[in-house]
Amino acid sequence: MQASTSSDGTVIPLLLREHEQEQENTKPHVGGWCNKLIDLEEAMHQLKFSLPMILTNLFYYLITLVSVMIAGHFGQLQLAGSTLANSWFSVTGLAVMVGLSGALETLCGQGFGAKEYQMLGIYLQASCIISLIFSIIISILWFYTEHILVLLHQSPEIARTSALYMKYFVPGIFAYGFLQNILRFLQTQSIVTELVFLSAIPLLVHVVIAYALVHWTSPSFIGAPVAASISLWISVVLLAFYVIYAKKFNMTWEGFSLHSFHYVFAYLKLALPSAAMVCLEYWAFEIMVLLAGLLPNPQVTTSLIAICTNTELIAYMITYGLSAAASTRVSNELGAGYPDRAKHAMKVTLKLSLFLGLCFILTLTFGHNIWIQLFTSSSKIKEEFASVAPLLAISILLDSVQGVLSGVVRGCGWQHLAVYVNLVTFYLIGLPISCLLGFKTNLQAKGLWIGLICGLACQTGVLLIFTWGAKWTKLNSHDTTIKL
Repeated sequence: MQASTSSDGTVIPLLLREHEQEQENTKPHVGGWCNKLIDLEEAMHQLKFSLPMILTNLFYYLITLVSVMIAGHFGQLQLAGSTLANSWFSVTGLAVMVGLSGALETLCGQGFGAKEYQMLGIYLQASCIISLIFSIIISILWFYTEHILVLLHQSPEIARTSALYMKYFVPGIFAYGFLQNILRFLQTQSIVTELVFLSAIPLLVHVVIAYALVHWTSPSFIGAPVAASISLWISVVLLAFYVIYAKKFNMTWEGFSLHSFHYVFAYLKLALPSAAMVCLEYWAFEIMVLLAGLLPNPQVTTSLIAICTNTELIAYMITYGLSAAASTRVSNELGAGYPDRAKHAMKVTLKLSLFLGLCFILTLTFGHNIWIQLFTSSSKIKEEFASVAPLLAISILLDSVQGVLSGVVRGCGWQHLAVYVNLVTFYLIGLPISCLLGFKTNLQAKGLWIGLICGLACQTGVLLIFTWGAKWTKLNSHDTTIKL
């Protein structure tokens, strides 16, 4: 899906354009019984946006996951070490970078809707500066991975293997931060179709690089994280060249500017709550992996919970595509001054996300045996995964709702409120229940996941009540615009 260009050179997003043509029509009119269930025209616009975003986010995430899959076939220790390393990356790297870039969804989205096009490039550069600083801090932390994991009572052998993996993945965190910022910059302008090709190319290259490094280097295990780092940097270079040289960005990207440094501290006011909002949720999932390491037979339980977490995250890639559509749609409409249309778009996105979530659950139900074979050949882990699959399906369904609501929160600039919601629902409700059921009953790994479901259910309910009852008419683009 692309943005169109008007006669005066102004870029107009497809998600906003049709509504601007006739301001008096707040809802499209499509006949038939289907329209009673869902606004078909609005749904089609969102699907055209979200499907490319789903594929794009999935392809980029598979770059890191393919490396874990390849490393995991060396044995149970390597599987546990690489999956724990991937979880450590999600906790300290992925969550932070995705969260920091989330501020661009608010600022660039509402700025685009308000036609303040020149500010999008400034916001992007300010966000990249912040990402660079945080990447340096995170890379220093990663060099102490083994000591930290041992302090968290993880198996010394698994911790040592994870630390080796993270050592060679350090260059990847810098690339990942820049990658997320450029994606948000493009997303808020409804530039998504091209992203499918720009993300598929690095993934295909990554499969070749990973296979070559794993089979032609010694020790071969470190070839997996090295390949992931290389492929992520290839992704950044492709996107950067696209933004710099494509004519469609003449108004939103005017080149590098020292002026962006003036916005760094002001940008942090929204970026830090955005990062906290995302991190609190990601950390709750990854704490499950650490807790699994404290259960009997940690190689099996750590691998099982880590695989469940990765499966949940892949399912969330589907939700995140719709979440991106909701965020862009809401922020564009609020920036243009149409809060009623923003709320209508949210309702349509929720229905779509529930439908796609159910489709993923059906696929997992009938294909879980095939899916688990991609991670391991261990019969014990396969048996355990089959027993926890129904619980995984419930959490995926809840995630399909809260993911969209989180996108709405980012589009409106309500990240600071979501921080408190996530803190209470996951850390005062979900995790205590997980510890109780996981360590005080015979449920063990299943008990950990049941507690997580309780936290997700509470989070989803609170966000739904909050967004549904909020007075959207009081929102406008100036509520979250950076001011010096």
